[in-house]
Amino acid sequence: MSAKISKSLSSHRMEQAKEELDDAKFLYDANRFKGANNRAYYAIFHTMKAILALEPIDFKRHKDVLAYFNKNYIHTEVFPRSLGHRIAKASMTREDSDYDDEFIIKPDTTREQIETAEELINLVEKYIENN
Repeated sequence: MSAKISKSLSSHRMEQAKEELDDAKFLYDANRFKGANNRAYYAIFHTMKAILALEPIDFKRHKDVLAYFNKNYIHTEVFPRSLGHRIAKASMTREDSDYDDEFIIKPDTTREQIETAEELINLVEKYIENN
């Protein structure tokens, strides 16, 4: 994959992440917390995949994207370690929201997922600009 294609794919994934973040905020404001958790997580997921596109590397499974991102960007402290924990929590919260019929979500938890997505998007945008 050429550098130009990698950069284009990365940009596309960042735009997708921002749209998902907007959707999460819209759902949150409508008190649709389970859907907001899903969209916030996918904003996070596509932001991580935006960085992977620049290497270029890709994975089909979510857990592989998360593991690679943690190994190469969190553990090496390209991004704060605390963010790695919040991303893991967002992943678990999304799975519970999507698949556990009895999962009760609190608005504060959803707000945290949205804030994690916002922070990651901002950090990754700066990272991409500088690399």
